[in-house]
Amino acid sequence: MSTPDLGGVVVATALPYRADASAPAGLAVDYDAYAAHCRWLIDNGCRGVGPNGSLGEYSSLTDDERRRVARTAIETVGADGIVVVGVHGPGSHQARHWAEIAAEDGAHGLLCLPPTMYRANRGEVLAHFEAVASVGLPVMVYNNPIDTKVDLTPGLLAEIAAIDNVVAVKEFSGDVRRVLEIRERAPGLDVISGADDVVLESLLMGATGWFAGFPNVFPAESVRLFELATSGKLEEAKALYEPLVAAFRWDSRTEFVQAIKLGMDLVGRYGGPCRPPRGPLTAGHHEQVRADMGRALASLGVK
Repeated sequence: MSTPDLGGVVVATALPYRADASAPAGLAVDYDAYAAHCRWLIDNGCRGVGPNGSLGEYSSLTDDERRRVARTAIETVGADGIVVVGVHGPGSHQARHWAEIAAEDGAHGLLCLPPTMYRANRGEVLAHFEAVASVGLPVMVYNNPIDTKVDLTPGLLAEIAAIDNVVAVKEFSGDVRRVLEIRERAPGLDVISGADDVVLESLLMGATGWFAGFPNVFPAESVRLFELATSGKLEEAKALYEPLVAAFRWDSRTEFVQAIKLGMDLVGRYGGPCRPPRGPLTAGHHEQVRADMGRALASLGVK
């Protein structure tokens, strides 16, 4: 059953692969491992999961894989949380297609970028989200001007928020000043922190959720951070957050998928490789992720 509230800690799930010479790029989706990962996140207190985002490498999947990934998450989470499915597409007809499939399969909500691979204008952006929202599920629009070259400014979000079923924005511009301005200009729109390395700042300014990357690595600790921040326990939240930020910064870098998967490997989970266009980390990046993760793990008392 759908809900208009898509807040809390919802994890943009990484996707595990296993070697298979017959699969695209020699890597087959490991659906059993993915289901186990989704269950682990929910069992560690996360409110929900978000399959088929950029962290989930949706653009490297076949259509059949993409649908099965979302179905796996929905079936695994069941009534224990929410599943917000990524329905990104180059055009509104494609995004609406994925939205219709997500609705048919039982998703609770949708995450949607503006048109991908095209720098859409204002009218095209509005038409894109109108098409997706017409399916009837709650929609979280996704502002990622770094990758899409389309900036959902507070003024534009005020217009988007007037579309029926648009309930939230995943804010990934990195500009925490926008949290208050969005709340002022679109008071009915929930602001969801989309960048891990400004999550505490965003929550303190009134964000009501965290659509998160590094909680793939630290789910229980991330939920604790969210709870501290939203209950006004600032000193405790700062003490938990500060040693994690160096690792969290990788969520906003080009190699964020590889870095988060390496982080999963370092805590004894399975991250594994990525499909193209993402290649392995350079030796320097690998060393820096390990160092940043080391600081985070030491602060958490993990050896």
